[in-house]
Amino acid sequence: MALTRRALGGLTIGGSSALMLAACGGNEEDGGEPSGELVWAIAYPWEAWNENTSTGNNIAGHIAMAPQNPMGAIGYDFDPEGNVFYDDAIFEGEPQLISEAPMQIQVTLKEGAQWSDGKPIRLEDFIFQWYSLSGNPEHANQEKALPASTAWGATVASIEETEPGVIVFTFTEGNVDPEWTFTGGVYLPSHYAEEEGGFANWATDPEVMGDAITWFNENLATVGSGPYKPVDSKLGEYIVYEPNENYQGSKKAKFTKLTMKPVTGIEAEVTELRQGTIAGCWPNDFSLEILQELDENPEEWKYETYAGATWSHFDINVRNGFLKDVELRKAVFTTVDINEIKERAFPGTEVPWLGNHFFTEESSYYEDYLTPANYGLGDIDAAKAILTAAGYTWNAEGKLEKDGEQVVFNFRFATSNEIRKLTGEIIQAQLEPLGIDLELKGFGDEDFSATLASADFDMIVFSWVGSPAFTGSPNQYFSTDSASNYGGYDDPVINELLPKVRGTFDLAEAAEFANQISAQAVAQAYTLPLYSSPLSVIWNSKLVDLPEPVNPNSQAAMAWNLREWSKP
Repeated sequence: MALTRRALGGLTIGGSSALMLAACGGNEEDGGEPSGELVWAIAYPWEAWNENTSTGNNIAGHIAMAPQNPMGAIGYDFDPEGNVFYDDAIFEGEPQLISEAPMQIQVTLKEGAQWSDGKPIRLEDFIFQWYSLSGNPEHANQEKALPASTAWGATVASIEETEPGVIVFTFTEGNVDPEWTFTGGVYLPSHYAEEEGGFANWATDPEVMGDAITWFNENLATVGSGPYKPVDSKLGEYIVYEPNENYQGSKKAKFTKLTMKPVTGIEAEVTELRQGTIAGCWPNDFSLEILQELDENPEEWKYETYAGATWSHFDINVRNGFLKDVELRKAVFTTVDINEIKERAFPGTEVPWLGNHFFTEESSYYEDYLTPANYGLGDIDAAKAILTAAGYTWNAEGKLEKDGEQVVFNFRFATSNEIRKLTGEIIQAQLEPLGIDLELKGFGDEDFSATLASADFDMIVFSWVGSPAFTGSPNQYFSTDSASNYGGYDDPVINELLPKVRGTFDLAEAAEFANQISAQAVAQAYTLPLYSSPLSVIWNSKLVDLPEPVNPNSQAAMAWNLREWSKP
């Protein structure tokens, strides 16, 4: 079965130099009162509440908190065709570029824009978001802030309200962005931090701001701007929502009660769907055989499969005593056979090759850097030649050694995900002829973010969930200041290229710099793209009406238009 690839599909903008701006679902007010209850399954537990932090930056929490958050968590998102649209509960129209040097972007708040407690969305909310992601110790204690990415925040010079409801972002000299139409935004209620958390001085005291960020990470804000508001929750176990009576958007809540809770594993998710205990799920793993069980009742049980912006990869921790050697890393990537992994993990499903960190084959900017490097093709002889030239030897038992010491390292994976577990077994077998005894070391879902954040791995497999925006990704993956640079990469070539990605208004030029970064990451064998992950969404059409459930361009997946979900 070939996967349907909708629109852009991956970390790509499809070659367009300007994204079309689209309103979500029109501007007419919804009619009718909310009715009925809905239980939606999240594919794995979330480990923190603040999506700005490295521990809170995961898809499970992003989807679980989507009902209360702004669109896309900060006020904009992408539709299935890759068009950006803005949260009409917060913004009036689209952003405007009012100056190129320095770059200044202006947004206008919708009249009456407010949080669910009736307090107005204000300038300070935008500043709170900036301080959370700036990476600047003068804004927040960075050991407490742990920003998932500083690609945007580090480039902002000021945020001001030039007239009532008009917010202007001014960027530092030389920092521009061809994707300025979707940058910045608002996420957390600063007044809630002041009134409920006691962090009145967050704007002037970096320690207080750091504490406020930590507080939001440990406690769910019961105030949001989305169509629903949380009334009960437990970290990683559930969030119960009711309609937000102060919601200002055009699409109102359709259910009187909405519950988000984790159900782990596609087999369990399909079983619960068949039993009617959940209305649907966006599974974290993929099995066509299990999905086809839903064909027994096609009128009620629905599913769609597609290739989206979720791409799986191997990351190497260069702090490891052995893997700090680039020649060993090259040999490992040369030994890996990606096609075997795909064929065994996804039998009967055609999964395309991915040779780039930022773009897929559908993009005019796509360049395949893996094939010329001979990575992912299972070339054992070439791998051994690399090691021999680098001074490695094999002992009498055929084990790989360097300077008389046997080469050993571990491979980390999520134990709840059968595909990840299988991938570990495959890579273990593939490295055996190279003389490497790979230690398979799984972790529970509750330890996923902590494993990454603490760099408690030598080699690891996981996925990034992207969007049509690409200019922030190089910084997030490879900047030495990024908390998402889990492998500890500090490459002088990449370091020089990173500011250039966001140093031009020319999208093609920015893409070229991003490609140069991908090429260097391949040359240094830091991280190995595997594939754009096959994805699915399952739902019970008698419990929920999902308009356009497939959206490969939104990090919220099927929840991109949750405001339009309704009872059939």
